[in-house]
Amino acid sequence: MVAERTANTRPRIDEALVRRLIDTQFPQWAGLALKLLDPAGSDHVIYRLGDELSVRLPRHAGAIGQARKEFQWLPRLAPHLPLAIPVPVGVGDPDFGYPWPWAVFRWLDGEVATVDALGNSSRAAVELAQFLAALQRFAPGDMTADNTREDLTGRPLSVRDRATRDAIAEVDGVFDTTTMTELWNAALSTPGWDRSPVWFHGDFHTGNLLTSDGRLSAVIDFGGLGMGDPACDLMIAFTLMSAKSRAVFRDALGVDDATWMRGRGWALATGLNAYTTYAAVNPRVAAQTTRQITQAIIG
Repeated sequence: MVAERTANTRPRIDEALVRRLIDTQFPQWAGLALKLLDPAGSDHVIYRLGDELSVRLPRHAGAIGQARKEFQWLPRLAPHLPLAIPVPVGVGDPDFGYPWPWAVFRWLDGEVATVDALGNSSRAAVELAQFLAALQRFAPGDMTADNTREDLTGRPLSVRDRATRDAIAEVDGVFDTTTMTELWNAALSTPGWDRSPVWFHGDFHTGNLLTSDGRLSAVIDFGGLGMGDPACDLMIAFTLMSAKSRAVFRDALGVDDATWMRGRGWALATGLNAYTTYAAVNPRVAAQTTRQITQAIIG
């Protein structure tokens, strides 16, 4: 019962708490200033720590495995990828009433990618395809000793069936529910991934891409990192790209028809989930997810 209450709790996270956690667990950084990043995202509260570090603390139980996952895997992935990714430098323990692991990273300069800046960029489309291709080729060797296969195992699109159909019904009058249902049925009926599992980012959308001087510079937030069907990462084609750059991206990555259709299903499902959860209180999310849903329908 105690564990259940903890899992359902959203702890209060403020500067005083973060200061105490840093000062006691990482005293080498005790003198560095803290600055809240707002908005930081739905899963973590993020503070900049000095000029070169950031602190990420999960807001809810669904994000509590990310700190240790990224600490284990990102240093192994980084040498194989053509864009920068976060560099973890420490994982903190629960303390002072905060119940979960948290993490410290090297600060990554950059601005969040936008459709206005990169939506029509064929160069960006190719760079993103190259990033995913490199990620999918990553072969860490024997993983049996890591005891992490279950945490990394991707789930099929079908696990989102009930929630997606409920969301389609909920947005009746906002979007074309008939067209969305047809797309969803087609995505579910498409043959699944029948090759060896490959690595995927798992949350590959515009908000997790950074740019510098107008070019892609980094990919962040690997909480969804796993192995299985890479179709989930195709959502970037519908959150960021125009029809023209989407075609360039698909050709550069070499995506077959079945995988592309499952990717459209992932874009629809995740877009609807975010829309029904946040659109009423966040106009920015409403605009982004409206685009994602409509572009997934277009294909």
